[in-house]
Amino acid sequence: MYGQAIDGAPQAGQVSKGLGIDLRSDTVTRPTPGMLAAMSIASTGDDVFADDPSVNQLQDRLADELGFEAGLFMPTGTMSNLCALMAHCERGDEYLVGQLAHTYKYEGGGAAVLGSIQPQPLEQEADGSIAIERIAAAIKADDPHFARTRLLALENTFGGQVMPQDYIHKASAFAREKGLGVHLDGARLYNAAVAQGLQAREIARHFDTVSVCLSKGLGAPAGSVLMGSSKLLAKAHRVRKMLGGGMRQAGVLAAAGSYALDHHVAGLADDHRRADAIAQALRAIPGLEVKVATNMVWVYPGSDAHVLDRLVAFLSAHGVVLLNRRPLRLVTHLDLSEEQCVVVCGLIETFGASSSSMAT
Repeated sequence: MYGQAIDGAPQAGQVSKGLGIDLRSDTVTRPTPGMLAAMSIASTGDDVFADDPSVNQLQDRLADELGFEAGLFMPTGTMSNLCALMAHCERGDEYLVGQLAHTYKYEGGGAAVLGSIQPQPLEQEADGSIAIERIAAAIKADDPHFARTRLLALENTFGGQVMPQDYIHKASAFAREKGLGVHLDGARLYNAAVAQGLQAREIARHFDTVSVCLSKGLGAPAGSVLMGSSKLLAKAHRVRKMLGGGMRQAGVLAAAGSYALDHHVAGLADDHRRADAIAQALRAIPGLEVKVATNMVWVYPGSDAHVLDRLVAFLSAHGVVLLNRRPLRLVTHLDLSEEQCVVVCGLIETFGASSSSMAT
């Protein structure tokens, strides 16, 4: 049962306030000693001149592994997605996207502000999918009154949820039948692949462009790679320059990404397992609704809206760092050890026991 000490880990309730177990996001990971060592010896050049060997190696490697002609290293996933949208679409075009998707809701409106691309947000299912009937209804006729529908953008994972492979196949085939490109915000592509026991290539092959983030569960300090055809990436390269994404000796960062791909992909399964353990502990607390998918645990106020507020206060007081939003999201990652997971689950059990005694 969680709450027991492992290898000298502190028992539940004995955690110092300065412990700082950070469950805000998988973006909080820091480079491991091995990654720092790889960064320190990275071969570098000037990537604006395309002669940084570490960047070129990473781009070529990911493109080959995921089945694309070319790859392009970016400083961030937001830039990677925006470059993809602007490569697929011209001014006055539109892209179809989920109304809660990251490219629509959480990337500053960049497609509209910087690309003059109209987003057409559509209702999503819990796994991020958009009913093909909704996609069909949103595609505009070839008429000067309308923006030109050019692209369908999907996201996998979506809030930790894995998009089903059969849906991806049907949606991408339908989009192409209608003359649309298909882009995947694959910030957590490898989480989706590991969760399904698939090679990431099996997901990526359905898309014209795929953006993969290296600084989330994979643990690199920065970086994302956009994959696609050489023609599309030539446009994306120009956009990257306009956005200020041309870096010089970026091989130091690319080396971190390569190290992550070599050493951290398999460990995503441990993140998923620890998220499930935390969810199980939370489900024992009356008054909460808990959902878990890959490395994300979502906690909703249930029959007693105050229980979640008290839980957040209790965990925060014992050194667990949270994003205090509703629903509450707890994210497991490379920097959350097995011992720390035990501590978190023990704290949740302690809270649950005290809540039960208060109720009686």
